[in-house]
Amino acid sequence: MKWIDSLDIALCLLETFPDVDPQQVRFTDLFDWVIALEGFDDDPEHCNERILEAIQSHWIEEC
Repeated sequence: MKWIDSLDIALCLLETFPDVDPQQVRFTDLFDWVIALEGFDDDPEHCNERILEAIQSHWIEEC
């Protein structure tokens, strides 16, 4: 997965952290969790707030 795969990342986060309320997740934690996901293979330097917002938004929608 790459940073542009925000929906796929959100679905993996939902599966990995089923008891977490995505509305309460800080972007610093979200970033750390994404780069630790199995199958994630992108440069951490290519992330920005807009990407994290997209991931979080998809995660909220999928809950």
